Amino acid sequence: MAKTMIAAQLYTVRDFMKTPEDMAKSLMKVKEIGYDAVQLSGNGPISDKELKKLCDDAGLIIAATHVGFEEIQNEPEKVIEQHNIFECPHVAIGGLPGEYRGAEGYAKFAKIASEAVKKLYDAGFDFSYHNHSFELEKFGDRTGLQILYEESDPKYFLSEIDTYWIQHGGGDPAAWIKKLKGRAKLTHFKDMAIKGGQQRFAEVGEGNINWTAVLDACKYAGTEWMIVEQDVCYERDPFDSLAISLKNIKSWGIN
Repeated sequence: MAKTMIAAQLYTVRDFMKTPEDMAKSLMKVKEIGYDAVQLSGNGPISDKELKKLCDDAGLIIAATHVGFEEIQNEPEKVIEQHNIFECPHVAIGGLPGEYRGAEGYAKFAKIASEAVKKLYDAGFDFSYHNHSFELEKFGDRTGLQILYEESDPKYFLSEIDTYWIQHGGGDPAAWIKKLKGRAKLTHFKDMAIKGGQQRFAEVGEGNINWTAVLDACKYAGTEWMIVEQDVCYERDPFDSLAISLKNIKSWGIN
């Protein structure tokens, strides 16, 4: 795992990323916790150059982003310019646009996206798809997620497997990461706990996901970035949750 790095998904602290002043303070906190990289998502309005400067000032690499697929499809030059400013090679989307959520839609999106992201690829960037659990609904003998990856071009359509959402949908996170060997440059590290009979987001290492299997899968698949995210922090400040997750990951021998 020597080449794998750890990043914080800023969606975790989105409530503290509303203004440029908030962003500056929050990015410094993320750095003080011990992260050296972030994934951009959920921040308030700010220019790309100003956001990059705030990350630089905090000593944080922009490892990846989440952008809207419409931007990629309709304004690829803008997305390329933005990621050149960020010095960030990994472009991802946060989920499947609603109009494609059906048996035919998954296959259609796989082909449309594979074609749309070629301009990004030619400019030196790659594209990854971030899943939730709805993609694990079956259509015939295949899940939506299977359709996406089997019908897309593996050269252009990469993965950002979210461990929580795969488990939430009844899947095996490690098996999915392994299945996508060579396409799994980004992986969302997100744990699942049970409380009162309900599934809950948890700090990495504090829930029930089989992290030994996930780490082995990431090594096998060639994961470059383990991106820590927690959608909801029920019992503590989100920065404290990010700190607990990082401490646990480092205790597994990953630095």
